[in-house]
Amino acid sequence: MSLKPSKKIVLGLKIAILAGLLAYIVHVLKRQPFDWSLIRTSWQSVEEPGWWAAGLLLLIPVNWGLEALKWQILLRRVEPASFWAAYRGVLAGVTLGFALPMQLGDTAGRVLSLQTVQRGEAVGAALVSGGMQFYVALIFGAFAWAHHIQLVPNRANAAGQALLVVLLGLVGLGVVFGLVRSRLLGWLARRAALRRWARYWAVAGQYTDQEIGLALGVAALRYLVFSVQFFLALRLVGLTLPAPIATSGIGVVYLVKTITPAFNLLSDLGVREAASLWTFAPFEAAAPVLVTATLTLWVANLLVPVLVGLIWVWKLKWSVS
Repeated sequence: MSLKPSKKIVLGLKIAILAGLLAYIVHVLKRQPFDWSLIRTSWQSVEEPGWWAAGLLLLIPVNWGLEALKWQILLRRVEPASFWAAYRGVLAGVTLGFALPMQLGDTAGRVLSLQTVQRGEAVGAALVSGGMQFYVALIFGAFAWAHHIQLVPNRANAAGQALLVVLLGLVGLGVVFGLVRSRLLGWLARRAALRRWARYWAVAGQYTDQEIGLALGVAALRYLVFSVQFFLALRLVGLTLPAPIATSGIGVVYLVKTITPAFNLLSDLGVREAASLWTFAPFEAAAPVLVTATLTLWVANLLVPVLVGLIWVWKLKWSVS
C-alpha cells in the first residue's frame, strides 16, 4: 500500500529512533557482554526473591486499577460508568495500544468499549486522561532530573541545565493552562478553521477544579505505584541502589519513556532499556542485569495486561457511527 509523504516521514522517523535505541543498547551490551552467569549470580544473591516478585505482580492490578479510576472520574462528563466497566475499557485500550502507534490504540479501546454515541466527547476525555498522566510524569521527571544532575555533576552542563529550565517551564505552562483552560478552549472553538474539531476538546473545559484535582491525584498515585514496581524489579534481579539514586533514576527513565513516541507493535520496548542503561551508567550497574530488570517490568506491566485485555477487545463494538 502506498503511503502519503507525511506518513512516510513519520514512519521513517520512528524507524530511525528505534534503530538508534537498539544500536545504543547493543553498544552498551557489547561493552558488558550479556553474561547469563552474571544474571544468575545476581539473582542468587537476592534475599527472599519471592517477596519482591509477589510485590511486583500484586501491584499490576493496582496500577491499572488506578488508571481505570482516573478514567471513570473523567468519563462522568460523557457517560457514567462503573469501575469495572472503566477497567475493561482501559485493558482494551492497553491491548490496542500495543498494536497501534501513539495514543491511538489506547483511545480507540476506551471509546469503543462505551455504550454512548457521544464518541467525540469520549475521545476528548481519553485525551485528557493521557494528558494528565503525561503531565504528572513531567512534574516528577523534572524534579528527578534536577536531583540526577546533582548526583552526576558532569551532566549538569549547559545542556543539562537548559533541559531542566525547559522541563520546569513546561510544568509552569501546565499550571497556566489549567487556570485558563475554559476560556482558551472556548476561544479555539470559535475559530472557523478549528470548529469541526471542537467536540473533541470541549469536554476538557467542562471539568470542575475538584474533578481535575481528583484525577491528577489519582494519576500521581499511579505514578508512584509503577515507580515502586520498577524498584521491585531492580531488587528482584539483585540490583541494590541507594534510595536517592534509585528514586531519581527511575524518575528520569520514566520521563524519557513518556516523551519518546511509542512504536507500533513494540510499544515502549527498547525505550526504557536504553534510558535505564544511560541513566544508571554512572553508578556502575551491570548492563545485562539492568536490561533483565526492565524487560521483567515490561512483561509485568504491559505484556500481561495486553494478554488479559484481548478478552475485551473481542467484545468491542467496532461501529464508528
